Amino acid sequence: MPYKLALYRNRFLAWDSALCISVNKSSHYRAVRVFFRLISRLGDGVFWYAVMLGIMLTQGESSFVPVLHMATAGLTGTIVYKWIKGKTLRPRPYEIHQDIWLTGRPLDRFSFPSGHTLHAVAFCAVGLYYYPQLAALLLPFTAFVALSRVVLGLHYPSDVIAGAFIGGLIASIFIIF
Repeated sequence: MPYKLALYRNRFLAWDSALCISVNKSSHYRAVRVFFRLISRLGDGVFWYAVMLGIMLTQGESSFVPVLHMATAGLTGTIVYKWIKGKTLRPRPYEIHQDIWLTGRPLDRFSFPSGHTLHAVAFCAVGLYYYPQLAALLLPFTAFVALSRVVLGLHYPSDVIAGAFIGGLIASIFIIF
């Protein structure tokens, strides 16, 4: 690796770790920890399944295509993030940094990318494409899911950014086609 590229990479990794440690310190407050654990648990799928059910109950037959797009975007997200995690094998922050306090439960072993964030962005984007009136519900929840991953010590900020990018890309594919 050329010297300048290695230097930039090292600076980025140092920034990523420092930001992760700084954000994770907020989990030392019980209320913050409890709130983000709840958000994380809902982000496991419960929230999104409830949204899809709510859409089906209120929109009837016209909800078939939007809910199908949300579900297939979610399934695609699972396949993609598991494949990437299996290739990158990035350890979780709490495994590398003693300053990181793990306050959440990891669903798998590796960190990159954040599957919770990937799914939140994909579901949110597809949902908002069909039902923009849900923005006040979906956008804050998606942001809290992304933030929860770093607060709970499960992901680096770059894992969350990558998850959001991939989730947005998957959603775009399902919106276009």
